[in-house]
Amino acid sequence: MSISALNASVPVERSCLEEYQQKLSTPAEAASAVQNGEFLVFPICAGEPILFTKALAARQQSLEGVTINQQHHVCADYFTEASAKHIKVNSWFTSGASRKAVQNGWADWVPNYFHEVPMLMTEYWPVDWVGTMVSPMDEHGYFSCSLSVAYTMAALKKADKVVVQVNQNCPRTHGDCHIHVSEVDFILESTDPLIELQPPPITETEELVGSYISELIEDGSTLQLGIGGIPNAVCRALLQKKDLGIHTEMFTDGMVDLLKSGAANNSKKTLNPGKTLATFALGTKRLYEYMNENPTIEMHPVDYTNDPYIIGQHDKMVSINATIEVDFLGQCASESMGTVHWSGTGGQADFVRGANRSKGGKSFITLPSTAKGGSISRIVPTLAQGAVVTTNKNEVDYVVSEFGVAHLRGRSAGQRAKALIEIAHPDFRDELRAAARALKRM
Repeated sequence: MSISALNASVPVERSCLEEYQQKLSTPAEAASAVQNGEFLVFPICAGEPILFTKALAARQQSLEGVTINQQHHVCADYFTEASAKHIKVNSWFTSGASRKAVQNGWADWVPNYFHEVPMLMTEYWPVDWVGTMVSPMDEHGYFSCSLSVAYTMAALKKADKVVVQVNQNCPRTHGDCHIHVSEVDFILESTDPLIELQPPPITETEELVGSYISELIEDGSTLQLGIGGIPNAVCRALLQKKDLGIHTEMFTDGMVDLLKSGAANNSKKTLNPGKTLATFALGTKRLYEYMNENPTIEMHPVDYTNDPYIIGQHDKMVSINATIEVDFLGQCASESMGTVHWSGTGGQADFVRGANRSKGGKSFITLPSTAKGGSISRIVPTLAQGAVVTTNKNEVDYVVSEFGVAHLRGRSAGQRAKALIEIAHPDFRDELRAAARALKRM
């Protein structure tokens, strides 16, 4: 038995060690047990058991009608036209690995609110298998689901077969995220480096957007931030704030900076004071090391972290998310470009709704004012035909570009159009005003 994938710092119960040894397997052995027509669930991104998914892809020609339900895929080996009849993927949030397949119809996608995914997967789809990356086993025989809890815990309760890839680099995390060795059927061992996402350099546009938002965030607010340059810029701009809290879906390097600087200490949180809560994490090795055995950070299922009712119980809840295009009414298309599917709803709608329920809450939708090298405006009179509305007109609060802030909540249609034109790129404001007049909005 390998000790590398066990927590060797403390004695482990003998019965757990024996069970661990009995269930050790190779990726090929585990994948060979998958049968035609079965349904599999894998976690988000860094939680994907890549050894198992690669082994499954390697034998795809021998399979028919296998279905995978997953968000943010990593293994791209079954996202081809030829793969679809063997392994068909339902993308619950499309990533770079799956985007081409979804756009070409080789994979499908499932509309959803992120907080409902555990319920939707378990009530509307069979779950024959679940596979997940986990931290080394502790002395009582428990693994933690570490970097990706989201819908994994619900799938574990329903699955007939469970595969864990034990990676000694996975941080051991606290919260509602543990699985016992007795619940596992196949154990794979790995020492591979974890998937990392390096923070990109912050652009001037992102820095401007971050500064506008930071001015509107009060000390003692609780934060949710998405992924990308603008959230990173917001984190940097917030380093001088006090008593911030974090209740988010994704835990990132920028949040580590807030916590280490003391700007965030979770002391004023209405729920779970003293604790940072998230449902998945993606970032650098520094982030993962910070999470390891850190009792102030808890990972919980997404039907808790993203439940608008739970979010709304936090006073001064602030959500910050990005969009692709916004129209004069404030409708935000954040997951498609016209009819071209790009990503998914994710937690944007969950946190916008939650922030709206919050006492003193604010939600910010961000976007650069232009796209395609400045040739088109992202602020438009009407959304592109077929565009998916992620945040609707009744829920949008603040929209922020590098040219300022448009506060839309409680405003009339005409007031909204005027406010949005004022934060559009100057090159497009005249034609946008003309369009607003044609629509009787000015």
